[in-house]
Amino acid sequence: MTDKTISLQPKIYQAPMEGVIDHHVRRLLSTIGGVDICVTEFVRVTDTRLPRRVFTRLCPELLEGAKTANDVPVRLQLLGGNPEAMGINAAKAFAVGAKAIDLNFGCPAKSVNNSDGGACLLQSPHRVEAIVGAVRRAVPDHIPVTAKIRLGFNDRSTYMDNALAAAAGGANELAVHARSKVDGYKPPAYWEYIGEIREKLQIPVVANGDIWTLAEFQRCREQTDCQAFMFGRSLLARPDLGLQIKAFCAGVEYQPMAWPQIVELLWGYYQITREVYPAKYLGNRIKQWLAYLKLAFPEAQVFFEKLKRLREAEAIEAIFFQELESPQEITKQKTIAAA
Repeated sequence: MTDKTISLQPKIYQAPMEGVIDHHVRRLLSTIGGVDICVTEFVRVTDTRLPRRVFTRLCPELLEGAKTANDVPVRLQLLGGNPEAMGINAAKAFAVGAKAIDLNFGCPAKSVNNSDGGACLLQSPHRVEAIVGAVRRAVPDHIPVTAKIRLGFNDRSTYMDNALAAAAGGANELAVHARSKVDGYKPPAYWEYIGEIREKLQIPVVANGDIWTLAEFQRCREQTDCQAFMFGRSLLARPDLGLQIKAFCAGVEYQPMAWPQIVELLWGYYQITREVYPAKYLGNRIKQWLAYLKLAFPEAQVFFEKLKRLREAEAIEAIFFQELESPQEITKQKTIAAA
């Protein structure tokens, strides 16, 4: 282990994932530890001033000081292509309680891009600058305005133009997903481009894309020399990845979460969400998370196969009780379920 390896504690960011990482998941991930900043799913901005309830629905943490239950700061993300509307709604978000505004220039979804939002804006760096600038002017100077981009839209040729545009608009920080829109999520991630952006910009740059393991974190840091890293799918696959990285960088031993601990995490998530979603969708959020967990835990695929056709609480909970490690734990969880 080199001195450089242990000399710096990196900042760990949870990436926004629409329809996946909501406030329930943010709470669980921040409670596990290792996450320094959370970012919400995007609030879609069109040409209207959104009501308070839109912001608090996607970010209930606004009502609690824009922090998770474990005191991790939460940034509110906006998505849209109209600078004036983005500025107006950024001001509204601040009034509702946002402590930082993040701007989405990275979403590759066709429905989003066809509605003048997300990665399609990377085709016009001047629009990126205009949107960032409008939001920067709309909120007080002490409120960070950050942005997330990809390396381009149809290809990666505009990566530096868009990075410079975001900085010129007044962004305090830039997260870069190391692929273009057309690249989607297909490997590899082109971390070397992030390194070039970091060298050029005077603001902090956050590396994002295909950092699934501790070894990949090390390679990404070597190529980018970044001090902050953003994790989406990989944090769902390894919920304690942030803790693994921080322990490695501190030079201390750490035992990663094992499957029994993951089952307890999922059980807690099920308990939180079973009353929130309609009965016909019972268990769907667990199945969604298992799709990511199976990338790191072979047991997750087996567990998913047992759950995938179940809709009734009694049947779902019976499968959980089979997975929980000890008789004492099973008894405790059955008592909780019956309460």
